[in-house]
Amino acid sequence: MATSTNLFEQIALDLQVHGVSIQSLDLQEPALLALSERLDILSQQDFHKAGIGRQEDHMKNEQVRRDKIHWLETSDPNEALFLTYMQDLKVYLNRRLFLGLFSYECHFAHYEPGAFYKKHLDAFKGEANRILSTVLYLNPDWQEGDGGELAIYDPNDSEQVLLIVPPSYGTLVTFLSDEFPHEVLPAKKARYSIAGWFRVNTSVAGNIDPPQ
Repeated sequence: MATSTNLFEQIALDLQVHGVSIQSLDLQEPALLALSERLDILSQQDFHKAGIGRQEDHMKNEQVRRDKIHWLETSDPNEALFLTYMQDLKVYLNRRLFLGLFSYECHFAHYEPGAFYKKHLDAFKGEANRILSTVLYLNPDWQEGDGGELAIYDPNDSEQVLLIVPPSYGTLVTFLSDEFPHEVLPAKKARYSIAGWFRVNTSVAGNIDPPQ
């Protein structure tokens, strides 16, 4: 299996050429195993409904998204292991692509049967400090027909599907936050992932809520 350095290099090359990368983590990667262990411990009470917008506009809109989330924190050792892994990716991408990435934050996302997230952008040019979006899938038993795929659209034609990504265990998707419209298609069975964002340090405290 590829080492993390080889994986990070492939992600960097993909981003440089295509703006989007789809790679598979080594299934024995400790950070991936730690997330699975953490997910086994979490109860449904640890998840809460995700919202849309920021500050006074923040609301829960089930016509747009129906997932539930749990933010990762360094206080939990399993969560911290994954956050460290992504910190290493951040350092590598900054060195290779000079992106100026400053921080990374992420949450577990749980899609119950029937849940979805309509087409959206994670950032708008000049209006946010999200640079890269990441999704890591945690579904070892996913089969074709289970739904919950990630649809990624053409930046130049938001009606044109570029990629359909199955939410298979260990698949890591990385893409430019303000370039690629995307959506989560309705899940047919419980679907879990880690959704995260690399940011640059341009926000003013109090002006931007945590990403959803």
